[in-house]
Amino acid sequence: MYEIIQTFFSIFLFLSINGIIIHTQAAEDLEVGANGFEPDFLYPLENVTIAQGRDAIFTCVVNNLGGYRVAWIKADTKAILAIHEHVITNNARLSVTHNDFNTWTLNIRGVKREDRGTYMCQVNTDPMKSQMAFLEVVIPPDIIYEETSGDMMVPEGGSAKLVCKARGYPKPKVVWRREDSGEIMVRANGVTKARRAQVEGEMLTLNKVTRSEMGAYLCIAANGVPPSVSKRMMLHVHFHPLIQVPNQLVGAPTNTDVTLHCHVEASPKAINYWTRETGEMIISNEKYEMTEASNSYYSVQMSLTIRHLDKSDLGGYKCISKNSIGDAEGNIRLYEMELPKHSKPALGDDENELLEPGQHLPTGQQGSLRESDGTETGRDVTRNGQSSDAARLYPIHLTTALLLPLSTFYVAL
Repeated sequence: MYEIIQTFFSIFLFLSINGIIIHTQAAEDLEVGANGFEPDFLYPLENVTIAQGRDAIFTCVVNNLGGYRVAWIKADTKAILAIHEHVITNNARLSVTHNDFNTWTLNIRGVKREDRGTYMCQVNTDPMKSQMAFLEVVIPPDIIYEETSGDMMVPEGGSAKLVCKARGYPKPKVVWRREDSGEIMVRANGVTKARRAQVEGEMLTLNKVTRSEMGAYLCIAANGVPPSVSKRMMLHVHFHPLIQVPNQLVGAPTNTDVTLHCHVEASPKAINYWTRETGEMIISNEKYEMTEASNSYYSVQMSLTIRHLDKSDLGGYKCISKNSIGDAEGNIRLYEMELPKHSKPALGDDENELLEPGQHLPTGQQGSLRESDGTETGRDVTRNGQSSDAARLYPIHLTTALLLPLSTFYVAL
């Protein structure tokens, strides 16, 4: 019943706007005759683009209105929204205002998608005068989570398809980027086709995946309506552990600290530990310190520091890594290395002249390097520009040298 009354009331008002009711039109004609001017629009009605949920305002400026009336109509549905200062439609979000001079405004609060369309500001002259503008309602992008991929796990060498669906108006554009700003490998038939900083499209396909492609990928949706939205997806690439040992033979003097290193790559995350070559597991204490430093999602550096090295610490060590796919180990041998001993003063090239303190032989090495087996290595002596394999220079104390003839300073081996 209410709808029927509303319809008749709207028809009645519409007819009166267009001058069908004679006494209204007669009054208007008197007013037009009084000032001699017809109503006219001072400014065009401007189009409005607004994000959903915001407020939209249309402003209509009419000069010389006289006794005529201003009405607001939604042109595409022919629905009368308001006449002068009275709202006709049953929509609590609409309101009209008049500044008591020549400006009328239509306010739409909390704009919805169905409010989109053409709006008309109309003056009931004969013929009718009107101007129209379009209300565009835009919607910021939104990720459709139920249709979008989550974190994914694939074996190395396999394929991965990441999907990202988004809604909004206009339709959002989806691009993919790596969180670490690395390049995305785009392959065709298993061959690297291109390396790109970003890839456009709702689906990202990765073929022949390698461990270097492991990491976080960002799906970013944008349509020019702020804010843009994104979703983070983690790609896990699984493979058995791999160990690289930078130095398999390490020497250090006793009573010093020495550190052994192993580089481990594994996914999923591995359990890493150290043992002696006998299989005895090493535990962190005052003697041993074990640390791990992460280099990437799948790479860590294992370090074992042995404090106050003694004879019992010499021998083999193993770094071992195990995960659900497999295991690997690396071997390091630790040996004792003596520090070089300083040479005592020796003769120079002139047989009649001793080396001054701080002087060095033109060729050869001062002192000797002793390894744990007690063997000694020396350097050939060059004398008068000739190399001799049959002679070795032995350091002789300076006071003894002054008492011996020159011929005794070199001893044949």
